[in-house]
Amino acid sequence: MNGAGTRLGVGTHFRLDGETVEVVEFASLATGMEVVLKDGRDRLARMSLRELLTSDRAELIHDRAGRSSTDDEDPAAVVLNRLTKDEKKDVLERAEHVREVLTGYRSGSEDLPRPDEPCPQYAPGLPLRARYEAKAAELGVTERTVRRWARAFRELGEAGLVPKTAQADSGLGNADPRWVEAAEEVLKEYEEESRPSVKVVLEEVEARVRTKFKLVKVPVPPRTTAYRWMQELERRHPTFRLSTQRNRDIADRPKGVYGKLRPTRPGEYVLMDTTRLDVFALDPVTLRWMQAELTVAMDWYTRCIVGLRVTPVSTKAIDAAAVLYQAYRPQPVPESWPREAAWPEHGIPRGVLVEAEAVHGPLTGVWGPKVAPETLIVDHGKIYLSAHLTSVCRRMGISVQPARLRTGRDKGPVERYFRTLREDLLQRLPGYKGPDIHSRGLNPEKDAFFFHHELEAIIREWTAVTYHRRPHAGLLDPYLPKVELSPAAMFEHGLARAGYIEVPRDPHLAYEFLDVTMRTVQHYGVEINGRRYNGGCLDGLRDMAGADIDLDKRRLPFFADPDDVTRIYFRDQERVWHTLQWEHAPSLAMPLSEEALQFARRLAAKEYTYPDDRLAIALLLKRWNLGLGTSLVERRMALRLSREQVALDLPEQPTDDVRSLPSVARVLSLPEQPAPSAIEVAREPEAGDDDADGLEELEEELDFYATALKDIDD
Repeated sequence: MNGAGTRLGVGTHFRLDGETVEVVEFASLATGMEVVLKDGRDRLARMSLRELLTSDRAELIHDRAGRSSTDDEDPAAVVLNRLTKDEKKDVLERAEHVREVLTGYRSGSEDLPRPDEPCPQYAPGLPLRARYEAKAAELGVTERTVRRWARAFRELGEAGLVPKTAQADSGLGNADPRWVEAAEEVLKEYEEESRPSVKVVLEEVEARVRTKFKLVKVPVPPRTTAYRWMQELERRHPTFRLSTQRNRDIADRPKGVYGKLRPTRPGEYVLMDTTRLDVFALDPVTLRWMQAELTVAMDWYTRCIVGLRVTPVSTKAIDAAAVLYQAYRPQPVPESWPREAAWPEHGIPRGVLVEAEAVHGPLTGVWGPKVAPETLIVDHGKIYLSAHLTSVCRRMGISVQPARLRTGRDKGPVERYFRTLREDLLQRLPGYKGPDIHSRGLNPEKDAFFFHHELEAIIREWTAVTYHRRPHAGLLDPYLPKVELSPAAMFEHGLARAGYIEVPRDPHLAYEFLDVTMRTVQHYGVEINGRRYNGGCLDGLRDMAGADIDLDKRRLPFFADPDDVTRIYFRDQERVWHTLQWEHAPSLAMPLSEEALQFARRLAAKEYTYPDDRLAIALLLKRWNLGLGTSLVERRMALRLSREQVALDLPEQPTDDVRSLPSVARVLSLPEQPAPSAIEVAREPEAGDDDADGLEELEEELDFYATALKDIDD
């Protein structure tokens, strides 16, 4: 009989429903084994033996000592796996010595002898005491130690030979619980503070122990021991080895089970997020290095990027709306892209089509799949909770679900995309500055450069050519765990699994993403914030301005893009869309934002008594052309005007894969030119929304642009 079992027979006692009973008889029936039980009042009861052993009502009363799952000692497997490689090697070697003492063979069996075994001093016929003495002399230990090893080996095997110090749980087995409690309190207080040194924390722990336990003397560990214990506590409360931001993320992890939405089809959940790119881009107007932000929309089920946009300095609500619009209307791909990177314009993969090219001719594709988002998961940024984006989602029937505060794992797939983008693409581009100030090179600005729209084109093509076609470890079907799936293959799988995808119905869906302004139609057209728009589609509505009807009925909705006020859009009673042009738009060869126009009016009002919009725009362009922008606001407006397109109509740039992208290869293959040196003269610290206003003095600005323009002309 081993220590894990006990004898079950007549006379065995159980605790049944709180009373002590005794087995008095066994009965073997056709339905199974049954027992007759007798309680303290001599009452008899018959019960199935299986129910007696497995039911929660009954508990066996042991009549001898033995092992149990409720013992405080850890199982042998836990004890052995807790050891390091060297510690386990020492334990196994000690077990060989013990087996040699007990059996004469290090393997423990005479069927597996080693050369020259058994040794004369460990022959099985010798007294056990003599073998103990011989082994003690061989190893340089006492006979009592060898006896203790043998006793522990007979009881627990190799696990009994593990030293007690190695069995201590998490390296804090010998630590005073009160000291550990005070240390954890101090470490938790540093979760949102700057990183301290271990010495400072130990001093605070010692002071905390003396203050908290005044009536009891808590022993202070030696310095080396305290450092070792603090190293163990570092695993539970990271404070010293990781970045402070990473430590805060670990501290904010939920204490319970991680919750996770589980998408079942494409378009069910779409993630949106914005990040600051780790690469500099150049402003084509001011020729200055500026930060760039990337906003993406990702379909959670497939991991496909359904929309992206690169913006200078900061992202606005209209940019987020433009990214969301791309999910409905993906942009066409350039002719230089690989054929396999293009999706059919209707968004359905070619894998489900039957000889599409034979029927319709060569396919003209778009850069990503087309989905109609059902739920939009965003963080608590202002652009995502703005009235503009939330109203767009409400009109489109999209449910907006904000993620939990400071919980990046709620948008884990899109955060992983940002990391993959940095590691696989951005760090191979010129102008890469690293994820933080400690990773930045000496002069990343001296390398070749990209403009913001070129950087967006490179990221878009890398996403379509590489990211969508590469298998992802996080994409799998539970029924096919060995099949490696890429986002493109996952889209086909989701289409086959769900049987359908949501697609937009309105061919003029772009206008739904613009700001709506209610105005009346006057004889001269429509006036919005001092700007007059006109068009032939208003001819039948001009008489309504002075009509004797309610104002609410005379006011009509007009749709405007804040990044381009040169035109607005109107839908008539026939539900047909029309474009109205600003009266000063013919004098402009580029889009003009609402923000820039308001600034131009204030600028002109300082110099002229009665300025008009034409004069205000001329003064603004002259100011920017001379490089006289003196605030971050002006620089941001100039960056937006420098874009070659408006937010909802982005042309593609022909690119290829990372360093082989045509736009990348073109820049990298250029010889050294004087232009970058001129740009380097005007290099400035990294800018953002929180930087102070002001650039350089007027003379330095003029000198810089004179040199830069001279180099470009050369």
